[in-house]
Amino acid sequence: MESIKIKRALISVSDKTGVVALAKTLVGFSCEIISTGGTKKVLQDAGLAVTDISKVTGNPEAFGGRMKTISFQIESALLFDREEDAEEAESLNIKPIDMVVCNLYPFERVKRDGADFDTLIENIDIGGHTMVRAAAKNFKYVAIATDPADYPQLVEELQANNGALTYDARFKLMRKAFNATADYDAMIASTMDETAGELSVRLAYGQAKELRYGENSHQNAFFLRRNSGTDSFYDIEVLHGKELSFNNLIDMNSAIDAVRDLKQSGCAVIKHNNPCGLSSGMDQRRVFEQAWAGDPLSAFGSVIAFNRELTVEAADFMNLDAPNKILRKFVEVIVAPSFTDETLDYLFQHKNLRVVQFDPQKITPTCDYRVLHNALLVQNADTRLYDKTETVTVQAPDFKTDLLEFGLIAVRQVKSNAIVIVRQLANGDFQLLGMGAGQPNRVNSTQIAISRAKENLRLSFSGAAEQLENYIKEEMGKAILVSDAFFPFPDNIELAAEAGIKNIFQPGGSIRDKSVIAKCDELGIGMVFTGLRHFKH
Repeated sequence: MESIKIKRALISVSDKTGVVALAKTLVGFSCEIISTGGTKKVLQDAGLAVTDISKVTGNPEAFGGRMKTISFQIESALLFDREEDAEEAESLNIKPIDMVVCNLYPFERVKRDGADFDTLIENIDIGGHTMVRAAAKNFKYVAIATDPADYPQLVEELQANNGALTYDARFKLMRKAFNATADYDAMIASTMDETAGELSVRLAYGQAKELRYGENSHQNAFFLRRNSGTDSFYDIEVLHGKELSFNNLIDMNSAIDAVRDLKQSGCAVIKHNNPCGLSSGMDQRRVFEQAWAGDPLSAFGSVIAFNRELTVEAADFMNLDAPNKILRKFVEVIVAPSFTDETLDYLFQHKNLRVVQFDPQKITPTCDYRVLHNALLVQNADTRLYDKTETVTVQAPDFKTDLLEFGLIAVRQVKSNAIVIVRQLANGDFQLLGMGAGQPNRVNSTQIAISRAKENLRLSFSGAAEQLENYIKEEMGKAILVSDAFFPFPDNIELAAEAGIKNIFQPGGSIRDKSVIAKCDELGIGMVFTGLRHFKH
């Protein structure tokens, strides 16, 4: 299809970012600029000749600006078919408008800023919305620009085409315009429902990237960005390596979640959406080693996230340049907020290692969504750790709040039924020592967590063989066991006591709490109720 010379443009914008540069480019190709109110003033202050829209409509702006652009003259100038309707348009004295530059009243922003109901109503755009849709419908002859981010590219195309825009450019702008008006209407509708005390959810996603396949090779998969919102996990920057897979992305999201709230330098090792390793402390290399030591076998082929810029000293723990390839640690993805140049040079030695840049602090979860068959589950994000620390046993647990918070961050990321055993090392760092995840009963999860913790302690032990069991008992006694939900029976307590655990933390709330507490008192275990459950199904 042919390019369209932009001879008349109607510019009326709420966000005036970049609009002067675009208008100057249009004027440079002898385009007439029609404008309204505040936009007109900005353009005139920049030295541009502007036609007031009232000269086109024949009517003044009225009702505090509620009526400006809505008119037979404006909508006709946008909508008429330049071929079939040309004669009729001329008889009606309708002169075509070839481009609309319009972004709508900032309804979403004023809502976010806490505007009252009357202010929200005043920020529902009618005239701009009508112009945008009219121009988009007639994109064959009219260009519609709704996003200031597109202006620089439009300037380039206008300059390259002597003031004209191609069909492909107009088609792309049209699609973006209809998405913008759809999102705008959805925001207004859901806000009005919210005002009435009812919940309605309209989620819009675009910019789809096709992945190689889904969870399995016979499944098609796509990665899309939510249309609203400034920060998105979609915006990850892949610096190196193979294409990311569906499973990689899910594990990366869990890894980022796991390190996001850690106060010190943190590292999470994720396998099948669970943290098999987690550690935090002052020294990043040491933290990496401790996280890996949480389950070295499961760490093979894992996704690893850091919450600080990754240094080459820490990255070197992977042994990527070891002559003996068996000594090189195989990892699918490394993600961090940033990387030193030296670190990137080191990581790029492995041609398939995916190196991804993304700052966990950009994730500020508010809601969780779960899509079911033609249905949607919505809940507030699990962002709190605990409501209280109530000692419920005769024996008071010996613990520090920082260790408990680390344990709760860990258990919050583990699939239910979730049990984690965490400890604070002599160097002050925190480490996930063992975890049990996704079991149909809590006893199995407790058994798995204890088994994993004991195995890690065996691996870290360097003393005489006859001292090993004492060492394990002592270290388990210093650690704490954290459960994502209440213990329904005392059997978990018996397992923990047999393993040497002396400190247990759980939300409480079972009808059998008294029998569980009694078992703790019988076995000399201290228990604290946190008052907050952390199921993760």
